[in-house]
Order: sequence, then C-alpha cells, then structure tokens
Amino acid sequence: MNYLLNIDEAVDRKFLVTKAMRGQAEVGTIIHVMDAEQQGQAVIVYYRVTRYNEKFHDYQDYTAKFENLSAFCKWCQPDNFIARNYECFNIRDIQHYIKVKNRNFTSFCLPIILIAAIIIWVVLALLLLKDNLIIGIIIGVVLTLLVLFGAVYLLKLQKKKEKMRLYRKVSAGWGVVFE
Repeated sequence: MNYLLNIDEAVDRKFLVTKAMRGQAEVGTIIHVMDAEQQGQAVIVYYRVTRYNEKFHDYQDYTAKFENLSAFCKWCQPDNFIARNYECFNIRDIQHYIKVKNRNFTSFCLPIILIAAIIIWVVLALLLLKDNLIIGIIIGVVLTLLVLFGAVYLLKLQKKKEKMRLYRKVSAGWGVVFE
C-alpha cells in the first residue's frame, strides 16, 4: 500500500521502519527523511537515524536507493504516534506494535477460519453427517460463522489492546491513566 503520491511528500518527515535494512536501520527505528530525489522509477532517500539513550541522542545519516516509491513505502511507514513518543518505548514495544498493526483479515483471520472450518467439518462428517445430514450441515454452518466472527473480533481486540498498552505507557509520564 502506498502512503505517498510522490517522494517529495516524504522530505522532512519521520517514518517508522517496518523492514530491516542491514547495517542502517532495524525494524522499529524512526528515521527522519532529510532529502529525496526521483531518478526515473528509482527513488533515492537521504535520511537520519536517531538512537535514543538515557544519557544522549546519537544520530547517523544514510542514503538508500529503492526501485520505486512503492518499495520505499514497504520499507517504512508514516506513524505520527510512534514518532512523537519514540523516547517512551523500547525497540521490542515498537516491533510488537508493528507486528500487530500490520495484521489484517487475510494474514491473521483467514488461516484461523480455514483450520477451524476444516476441523469442524471433519468432526461433523465423522459424527453427525452419517445419521442426520440436514442437522449436521446447519451445525457446521453455524459453527463456521461463529469462528469467522470470533476471528474478526480477536483481530480488532488485539489491535485495540496494543494501542491502549502504548497509550498507557506514554500517559504514565503525564499522570493520566487510561482504563
């Protein structure tokens, strides 16, 4: 999914790295795009990685070349919440946030639904379908729909819980408590 229409929109903004780039930025790092240019389809990005320690802030400048704007957007995403509160989190918090945030119906719910549906239908075929075909089909459809709704609910619940966990961590410094 593209977050930008052209590379010029990325200049002087902060992005959250979602795929590691060996020797430069690891997943969960915030980068600040200093400059960018388009060379045909290719995109060249000049960016700064800032590492926060308890005692000091260290930064280093890098240059990266991407095949196109889409490749840049797959490497990093704009995330204002993480960028604004980066000092409040450790790298594991941010990596877990990325993992949960990037979950979607296809990657998270669909495997759960397929495995559960196969198990439901196999068990029903072995137990109920021999005696009463109509009741077995109705039970199978109802159970499959329950699994579908349960998986979608679980996906939404996990995303909400992860956001609330991070908001609690940030708000602890402000003296505000999220319930």
